[in-house]
This record gives sequence, C-alpha cells and structure tokens, in this order.
Amino acid sequence: MEDLPVPQNIKISNITCDSFKICWDMDSRSKERITHYFIDLNKKETKNANKFKHKDVPTKLVAKAVPLPMTVRGHWFLSPRTEYTVAVQTASKQGDGDYAVSEWSEIIEFCTGDYSTVHLTQLMEKAEVIAGRMLRFSVFYRNQHKEYFDHAREAQNNKMLLSVKDNSGSHGSPISGKLEGIFFSCNTEFNTGKPPQDSPYGRYRFQLPAEELFSPKTNLYFADFYCMYTAYHYVILVIAPKGSSGDEFCKQRLPALDIANNHFLTCSEDEDGRLVFHHAQDLILEVIYTDPVDLSLGTVAEISGHLMSLSTVNAKKDPSCKTCNISVGR
Repeated sequence: MEDLPVPQNIKISNITCDSFKICWDMDSRSKERITHYFIDLNKKETKNANKFKHKDVPTKLVAKAVPLPMTVRGHWFLSPRTEYTVAVQTASKQGDGDYAVSEWSEIIEFCTGDYSTVHLTQLMEKAEVIAGRMLRFSVFYRNQHKEYFDHAREAQNNKMLLSVKDNSGSHGSPISGKLEGIFFSCNTEFNTGKPPQDSPYGRYRFQLPAEELFSPKTNLYFADFYCMYTAYHYVILVIAPKGSSGDEFCKQRLPALDIANNHFLTCSEDEDGRLVFHHAQDLILEVIYTDPVDLSLGTVAEISGHLMSLSTVNAKKDPSCKTCNISVGR
C-alpha cells in the first residue's frame, strides 16, 4: 500500500490568544485515503523540542480530515503570549480501529497573541462582581525613592517620564511590555478617607489633585484584573488624554469605560459643576497615566508609615484563582 502523503509547507495564520488556523500542502497521491490529521502541539522549550518525534509517539490532537485551513480553537493547552511548536501527520483509520500514519512533517514555531477586548471584557465583568461600593477621593499619588524624584528634577526638566509597563498581572494582558505610562494609586483608607501611610514602592510620595490627571478631557480604559496568591485583588486602569498616542494604543486594544458611570473609578460633576471623584472600595486600583507629569502639579513629601514588602513589580498572577481567571489560558 502506498505511503500516506507527508504535510509540506505548513502555514500558521489568524493567531489569537487561544486559537490559530493551520494549513499545508500535500501530494495528491493517496490523498483520498486520509481520514484524520494528527497535530502535535508542544510548548516550546528548546530548539530541539521535537527532535525525537517519530510516528509511533502519541499525538495531542486528533482531527477528522476537513478542508484546509483548519482552525484549532479553545484547546486546554493554549495560553496567551506563549511560544509553541507544531508538527502534523496524515492518518487513515483502519478496519480494526488502528491508524496508518504518514511521517511527521517539519516542525513549525509560532507564538499565541494577547487577550482580545472580548477576553478583557470577561475579566472586567468578573472584577465588577467584587468591586464593592464607591468611596470618594481627591488625589492621585505615586510612591518612589528619593533618588527617583531628584533625578526627575535634575535630569528630566522637573518631569516624571513614561516607562514601559512591566509583566505583572495576567499573562495575556495586551499592555504588558508595550504600553508606556506612569503608575499612580488612588485608594484611600476606609476610616480616614486619605491615602494610606504605608507603601511598598518608596518612602517619598508625589501627590496631586485628581483633576490634574482625570477629567472629561481624558478617556478611561480597563486593562487587567489579577491577584498574587493573596486575598487582595488588583485592577489596572489606564487614563489617557484624548487624542494622545496612549489613547490611540488603548482604543485599539482595551475596553473603554464611561468616566462618570463604571464600577471602578469615576469622575462626575456635582450640583455646583465641580468635579467629584470616587474609587471602588474592595479593589486595589493601579492607574496608568499615559503622558509625562510635571512635579509642579503637586507636592513631594516623606510618608510616616512603613515600607511594605508586597510590591506588584513583575508579579505573577495566581492561575488557580477562580475569582480573577477566565477560561481561556492564563
């Protein structure tokens, strides 16, 4: 019996965080005998990840022979922003239930994508469930070491400049390693209504009126929801001046929020036309502002509390938490 054709020129397309399309060329001889495709999908570990693969090794995916390209979607093995190797063989199911198979194809590498706005909306809806009531606040603040603010004054024309978002939070977050901004906090203590005196980021705090960063002249976006193996949950929001490069970046990738009516952070007008600000009580909000900020807009002072150890810099999300994970990847 003639050998089954080996898939050639494998092409991967339409890659998302949990799906991809795959197609290949095949010799037309014996093509009508093909009943199934075996797809071997592995997380990439080394350049020789599939070096010892041969046709007797069990495969992870068995699919009926369908017209190409074929979509692989929602497989438990697929996670966002992860490198994979894939190889294919053709198969013919025999009368005894066994399969005749071709040789394995060449090995192709690809990387899955970020969360889409659909996935981020699912995360946002989970965050809304535990956001709690809204508390009033009046300032945004940023803690750093004294040297950070000295450098801003002396070498950066008195401005805090943008830096690229680190890899903390959800693995599929589209802002990690891409969006430039400045992190601020706005959470207040329940009993005082003021910012806490402790911080994991430094003993010096820059504080400025909330309206300097957040107003009808800015857009607000939901970016992430995560925890770090603790009871605390974090939501990352992005404030971007309308029409700025940060705003254009977020507009294409993140769910937009109504600044006056959402579960996390609001800016609205009171009866006298003054801006009033509220934040969610039961979440720790991390707010990214996407433009440089002049230190003259606020004040820098030393805090009286302790330097806490719970920093979120490059912190990994707990993949087992049912509160803040969605079913697609991690």
